[in-house]
Amino acid sequence: MARWARGRGMAASWYGIARTATIDRAGAWVEIDDGGSAKVVTGVTEIGEGILTVLAQVAAEEIGIKPEDVVIGDNDTARSPEAAHAGATRQTYMIGNAVALACRDARLKLDKEIADHWGAGADQIRAFDGEIWAEGTNNRMPMEEAIEICKKRGVVPVGSASFTAHGTGLDPVDGSGAPWQAYVFGCQVAEVEVDRLTGEVQVLGMWAVHDVGRAINPRGVEGQIEGGIVQGLGQALMEDYQLERGHTKTHGFAKYILPTALDVPQINTRLVEDRDPCSPLGAKGIGEPALVPTAPAIMNAIYDAIGVRITALPATPEAILTALEEKERAEAEVAGQS
Repeated sequence: MARWARGRGMAASWYGIARTATIDRAGAWVEIDDGGSAKVVTGVTEIGEGILTVLAQVAAEEIGIKPEDVVIGDNDTARSPEAAHAGATRQTYMIGNAVALACRDARLKLDKEIADHWGAGADQIRAFDGEIWAEGTNNRMPMEEAIEICKKRGVVPVGSASFTAHGTGLDPVDGSGAPWQAYVFGCQVAEVEVDRLTGEVQVLGMWAVHDVGRAINPRGVEGQIEGGIVQGLGQALMEDYQLERGHTKTHGFAKYILPTALDVPQINTRLVEDRDPCSPLGAKGIGEPALVPTAPAIMNAIYDAIGVRITALPATPEAILTALEEKERAEAEVAGQS
């Protein structure tokens, strides 16, 4: 029997986004400002997920300016609308939609004044990349000039909005209910190589396909999927937090092992943009869902490689060797009985 065995495994997942079994909500204020820039104020918290970049992109597209001309204001919740926590894969879904709606509210005021200035209909006004024009006419000007005209007419183009996601609790008898408004789906495939002598598992490659709704920032979405897979790899093979009588036995990273760059395989990502019908943007989320199928896919790949089912995480070399020994013992017993 060869020392090294290769296998592939697949796992699929679904995940509900935004707060569970309750009403989730977020608000935002937007002003289209002098110079053709925009200010966005919301209580959003940036914890490394890239939400500020996403909000700048959303505001830029909705208003018709460049992302670099969008300023995301102070997120002090004593001075900004409620946005709630950074969690539940809700930032893009909740706050992104609130910002989009607030931008549309501000644009309605701007479009009305510019349309009147040109003698056109408000539904003819279009804007993109810092310019505004009336469709079907030769009327066109920079956004900063349009703002100046609007303010000289006594109107400051300010918008506000909130976005709400509805969920219900589950019936205690039959389990019926709708705990989330939106769901995302994904599938991952893992290829592994298992050393039968040492029990070491090497992940050679990961393939991930995820439904993210409309991808506002595709590269950012891919980065989140890759980050989730790396976390899932650690969960599957390395991270072993141990308690004894309520006290940790894993005091530091000498014993609580995390993946390093040397452990990360080639990750191949594809995005499925099935737009959410309940969302003005059509976007969903990917922060937490990317992690869900990784460990099951790796466990299935280990089973495909060596024929043992690991049912407790992490699948350390010791756990692999123990499982192989139990398998050999069981096979020997069967052979002896026959």
